[in-house]
Amino acid sequence: MRILVVEDDAVLRRTMQRSLGDAGHRIDVAATAAEARYLWRVQPYDAVLLDLNLPDGHGVAVLREARARGDRVPVLVLTAHNRTEERIAGLDAGADDYLGKPFDLGEVEARLRALERRSRDIGATC
Repeated sequence: MRILVVEDDAVLRRTMQRSLGDAGHRIDVAATAAEARYLWRVQPYDAVLLDLNLPDGHGVAVLREARARGDRVPVLVLTAHNRTEERIAGLDAGADDYLGKPFDLGEVEARLRALERRSRDIGATC
C-alpha cells in the first residue's frame, strides 16, 4: 500500500514511517496541512493517516477538500481530539475510521488492512 502519513509530531511521524515501511508499505509524510494538500493532489494513495491538529490548519479542512474534489481514498484519522463530538465531525467530514491517541501501531496496521479490504470489496461490486 502507498500511504500518506500526515502528522506534525516528528517523533511519531518517524515512528509510523519506520513501522509501516518495515511492514512493506510505501510511505510519504507531511508535517503540515499545506504539505498534505500538495502530496494528496499529486500522488495517488491507497490510504491516508491524518492527524487533525496541524500547525497551519485543521486536518478536517484538508479532508473536506479532498472529498470535495472526489477523492475517495480511505482515511484513518489519528488524533488526540477524541471527544464524541470530534469523532462525529471527523467521520461526517469523510473519514472512514477514527482512532484516538495514544494508539498502538499494531491496531493502526489492522485498521489499515480493514480499510484496504473494504476498498477492494467496494471496487469489486461497482
